[in-house]
Amino acid sequence: MPAFAYEAIDLVGKRKRGNAEAATAAALARTLEGQGLMVLEVQERSETPGGGGFKPGRKREVLEVTRAMAALLPAGMPLAQSLGASINVAGPELKGVLQTIKSRVERGDSLALALQAYPHLFSALYVGLVRAGEKSGQLDQAFKRLAVQLERDAALRSKIVSSMIYPMLLATVGSIAVVVLLMFVLPKFVELLQGSGAALPTSTAILLSVSNVMRQFWYVLALIPVGGFVFAGWVKGNEQGQRFVSKATLLLPGFKTFRQNSIAARFARVVSVLLHGGAPLLTALDDAIGSLTDPLARDDTVRIRQRVREGVSLRQSIAESELFPLLLTQLVGVGEEAGRLTDFLEKAADIFEERTERAAQRLATIAEPAMIMIFGSIVALVALSLLQAIYGVNATSFE
Repeated sequence: MPAFAYEAIDLVGKRKRGNAEAATAAALARTLEGQGLMVLEVQERSETPGGGGFKPGRKREVLEVTRAMAALLPAGMPLAQSLGASINVAGPELKGVLQTIKSRVERGDSLALALQAYPHLFSALYVGLVRAGEKSGQLDQAFKRLAVQLERDAALRSKIVSSMIYPMLLATVGSIAVVVLLMFVLPKFVELLQGSGAALPTSTAILLSVSNVMRQFWYVLALIPVGGFVFAGWVKGNEQGQRFVSKATLLLPGFKTFRQNSIAARFARVVSVLLHGGAPLLTALDDAIGSLTDPLARDDTVRIRQRVREGVSLRQSIAESELFPLLLTQLVGVGEEAGRLTDFLEKAADIFEERTERAAQRLATIAEPAMIMIFGSIVALVALSLLQAIYGVNATSFE
């Protein structure tokens, strides 16, 4: 029997990962559900190419394939034939995946089940919306909504990255300039000044000591960016690391608002898209759990789903959370009272995505002058200490 890697959540909300053998992914999912686990992912290990990482360009390829499916299915083309035609817009790796998916669909598997084997390509939201589309007989509409959602995600991600590019570039260039100034420029000036026999001022002597330490332990400075990449890799591949970063950002005033808006936007968008596609609320919350990357948000969504399952309203379940903004609770409450929960969740997603973009731009706007002041102060301190030393040499020469 084929081997599968699975990811699930137990009754207390603890995330579990493991490996098991089963006839099919669906059979393993049923077995795990019988053990009281809520299944998030079931991935056939032998079929997953290239590991679980999301390489650059894959998101764009998935978007292009989704657009193609959204255009082909409404034209009346059969599903397997549409998948075959969509292969033409995919890259080499995605082509192999789509060929396998097409073969499984032709053998009788559902498209959602075939997509579920590749969670590094197709998120829980993607699979959930396709599943809802298949059950409702509106698969073409599901792909239309997916294309719109992926385009919206790409646009928001692009705006946030664009806002952060200049501050990151400024920080990098400023750090390099300060290191060069302290490690190479300052010692040369000090050698000239010491040759005159004059005593160095205290400020210059302190900076020289800092420069000597940096030159002596230069390899530590070289390891800082390496350590940053290692830490980023640890955070990306380790849930404890993700929890640490998530909790840390929520403690920072500016980042807390950004994170809350971002989480609320993602939650509202995922649930609204799934509800619009015909999924029941509990199923939409199930798929939302798997599509949220923030571990604290996943934990809160697990709790919300459990409360809704117990009969509590979605508004009250969200109101009990300290993570989601109050406005989300209010909009959900109005949507439930008006019988238009999907519309108000969609409106909430629009509002919080706009707030996320504004918060990112605000952080970037604050970061630019802050870094200019920091690096400018360091350069000014070095320049003043050198001028003080030069002034001391000139004063000594006139005595």
